[in-house]
Parts: sequence; structure tokens; C-alpha cells
Amino acid sequence: MSETLPGSATDPAVRELALLDTSHVSDALDKLGINGQIAGLLPLQRTSRLAGRAFTVRYVPISGTGGTVGDYIDDLAPGTVVVIDNAGRLDATVWGDLLTATAARRGISGTVIDGVCRDSDRAVELDYPLYARSRWMRTGKDRVRVESYDVPVTLGGVCIEAADYLVGDGDGVVCVPAARVHEVIDVATGIREAEEAIRKAVEAGASLREARQANGYHALQTRTDRS
Repeated sequence: MSETLPGSATDPAVRELALLDTSHVSDALDKLGINGQIAGLLPLQRTSRLAGRAFTVRYVPISGTGGTVGDYIDDLAPGTVVVIDNAGRLDATVWGDLLTATAARRGISGTVIDGVCRDSDRAVELDYPLYARSRWMRTGKDRVRVESYDVPVTLGGVCIEAADYLVGDGDGVVCVPAARVHEVIDVATGIREAEEAIRKAVEAGASLREARQANGYHALQTRTDRS
């Protein structure tokens, strides 16, 4: 395996997404009719933030012996987000202390798991962004194996393809399809600016009703048909 997504750390779209909250991106996804809000995954720390492009990993239960949790981390470029599909399993972890320490040292942007992690104190100590369904100490070794890398995976009801964009904060994580990232950024930025205008109007003495009406608040996320 060679280094993946060498431009992720300097991708202009990643930098723009990093300026947005997941709420802005979520509303933009709604407006554009894109299913990208990953259900059920929350950060270990509410202060966590991540933005980057996905390196996808799919795990499956082992049949027999020889399961592995993978040594792929050494091959990833800085800025990558590790996206792991473990089918939502809560009984066997696929991410722990050694992966966290290595990812943090290599400048990986974060990890998103449809499943559980362990050694959570290490991630908190290193301030490493880690999103999962929960925490559980039981190892995945001899229970799961890596089936494939850089393939479409499904996390929390969302299909994520290799090189799609992930944005995470204290409210959760969203996926932006690579083919529509600029469209999503434009819409999300407009939503953020409208909400900032409403906030400033209220601080200047306007009622919330007036400020919302003046800035089209109730239609910010309303779906529009693609042309």
C-alpha cells in the first residue's frame, strides 16, 4: 500500500470545510438532497474537530483463525481521515492505543468508526479526534479481519467512498461527496453567513422573528431541485 491522498492536508476544500460547523454542512446537505449525516457516531471529546478526506477500511468477522486489525496506518498521508466500517459492532474494537499514537504522530486528521474504540484515555491525552458508537475494551484481534481498503463503506446509514470529505465537531460527523464538495461549501457558507447576520441583528436589538424573516431563516435548509 502506498501513501494515500497526499494532497489531503493542503486541499483548499478541506481548509474551507474546517471553517464550518457540522450544523452548517448538515443544512447544506439537506438543501441539496444529499444523505451525509452519519447517525450514532459521537466524539470522545466535545471539543474535537476534524476535516479531511476519507481512507476507508472495511472489517468483517473472521471465519477460523488469523484475524487482524490492520497495519495500514503507516501508509497514510497527513490530513487523512480514517473511516472504519465495522458494521456497528459493539463487542469488538478495531482502534486502540497504538493506532491512536501512530496516527497522532503522523498527522492523521482523525478517525471515524461505525463500531467501538478502546484506550480512550490515550486519545484524550493526545487530543486526537476520534468518533465512534461507544468505548469497549475487548480486542478485535482474532474476531475481525480487514476485508478491503479504499472501497465504498457504510457508516450510520451513509455511504462513504474513498476520498470523500469528512467534517466533525462536538455534534457528530458528516460526509460530503467529493464530486459535490464545492457546491456544499458554497451553500453551507451562505447558511453560516445568514445565521451570523441574524445573531448580529438580535444583538443590535431586533426581535428574533424579525431577524429570521429578514434573512430567510426558515428556508435556509429547504431542499431545492438540482438543475
